[in-house]
Amino acid sequence: MKIVFANSAWVSAAERLILRGGSWQSVRLRVRYGLIFHPAAGPVLVDTGYTPEALSGERRGRMLRLYSALLKPELNAAEQVLPVLQHFGLSPDDIRTVIVTHFHADHISGLSLFRNARFIASDAAWARVKARTPRQNLRHGVFTELFPTDFETRLGGLCSKPRVEASGGVPGGVDIFGDGSVIALDLPGHADGQFGLLFAGIERPLLYAVDVQWLLKALSECRTPGFPATLIAEDAAAIEPTSHMLRRFLAMGGEVMLCHDPAPTAYDLALSDPEAG
Repeated sequence: MKIVFANSAWVSAAERLILRGGSWQSVRLRVRYGLIFHPAAGPVLVDTGYTPEALSGERRGRMLRLYSALLKPELNAAEQVLPVLQHFGLSPDDIRTVIVTHFHADHISGLSLFRNARFIASDAAWARVKARTPRQNLRHGVFTELFPTDFETRLGGLCSKPRVEASGGVPGGVDIFGDGSVIALDLPGHADGQFGLLFAGIERPLLYAVDVQWLLKALSECRTPGFPATLIAEDAAAIEPTSHMLRRFLAMGGEVMLCHDPAPTAYDLALSDPEAG
């Protein structure tokens, strides 16, 4: 099974805003999404990263426009989801499964591009999205205009899939494909329903921990996100216990990848100018 990650955009922020005790130096964060080539399920996306739909799409509401204006994401044209698929000889219609780790804009903005895909996500979190008012969803960082209108009919919730025991110091999780190759692990703290993906069948187990932290050194140095990053967390008190679990996984020989850490990894594509990243 081949696993690759691409960088859809960069977002710059002062380090101390995302890392407690950090400097005022600007950090250029990546906005990753993944592509899994599974032997049975075929090409599978892990989120979509930032796409133009979030930054200039006609369906954007006023608050999504404000959100984009504040964060000022810089789209990475070479590693947008459609060019990356084309790089591998694929089109959007070839994608039959998109794993949605959580519902923030930088993870779902391209969902409408995939007309044939079913979505694997937290059905419990989706039920809460439907139960909230638009204003309440904004408080949780969810912009409902980014969901395809038929999202629910194509949703394959995690609760319908078998649970399995995991290893490497992490709790059990949901077996995405029923073969133990990709296990969804609950990662509370950052967002409602956020889960990461454990790839246990490779030489060094990999845990894609999404947005538990913004920077890997937050794990190695036992530091929490900075202010105001903690304000937007779903459950700020859960960030440290979840981070502790990731440190335990690292100590037992696993590898952790985060969505936004700026350092390149062995799984990252290099289609864009390295000087720009």
